[in-house]
Amino acid sequence: MVQDPGSRTEPDCCQAGVYHSFDCYWTLLFYLPCTMTEPYPKIYLYKRIVQAKLFIDNHFSERIDLNNIADEAYFSKFHFIRLFKKIYGKAPHQYLTSVRIEKAKELLHHASSVTDVCFTVGFESVSSFTGLFKRYTQLTPSRYQQQVQQRQEQIKKAPLKFIPNCFAEQKGWTQNSNFEEVP
Repeated sequence: MVQDPGSRTEPDCCQAGVYHSFDCYWTLLFYLPCTMTEPYPKIYLYKRIVQAKLFIDNHFSERIDLNNIADEAYFSKFHFIRLFKKIYGKAPHQYLTSVRIEKAKELLHHASSVTDVCFTVGFESVSSFTGLFKRYTQLTPSRYQQQVQQRQEQIKKAPLKFIPNCFAEQKGWTQNSNFEEVP
């Protein structure tokens, strides 16, 4: 197919409404005009970055580094860092760290030991895990876990104190009752 480089062209597999795969349909649906200076449609590049983000989300606990992640998106690591940061607002390593910290917070809710959580989410050192966790949450992992346990005990002792007032009012629990005094 020979056309003027500035005109809109469809991939050959998508002509005449023949869609061989979901990717082919996706390409046609979101196909952006491209010129000789822009060899790939923007949606194609975006899709590859999202694929790398999903790789991080699914493999955060493994030993992955920037090369693994960039390879998943089929980019050089420097180009990948620029695109990822432009789309998600943080570098891939920062994103990986934040995913690991969020998962660690979830695991600490279930009374796992700090050391177990550290290695489960993919950190190699308890001290680096503790430092990064504190940078993200302002608390050490053990202090965070203590606060979570204290809050859970408070909820068990007085669950009604943790019900939002707007909800209690909507249900009529605050009118003519000892709502706050119920043990």
